[in-house]
Amino acid sequence: MAKMFIVVAYDIEDDKRRTKLHNTLMNFCAPVQYSVFECILDKGGLKEMKAAVNRAIKEDKDLVRYYYLCDACRKKTETTAGAKVTQERPTIVV
Repeated sequence: MAKMFIVVAYDIEDDKRRTKLHNTLMNFCAPVQYSVFECILDKGGLKEMKAAVNRAIKEDKDLVRYYYLCDACRKKTETTAGAKVTQERPTIVV
């Protein structure tokens, strides 16, 4: 199944919900800035992550954005410091 590179950004005023969302995203993605995560997920993983996000937030108050980047666009991503662009972990079969 093909995987997608997704950037998740959020803006949540409530400390408790913001922390809950941060901890939720840690199960699926890599944090790259305070409210920005990078994910490499297949469709099933994306569906599972979005369901978990929806349980962690109040949809009428909290803003979560999902940016889908193609592989060519991901490879053009530049950083000045901090975490490198998230790469898919190699699968090791024993």
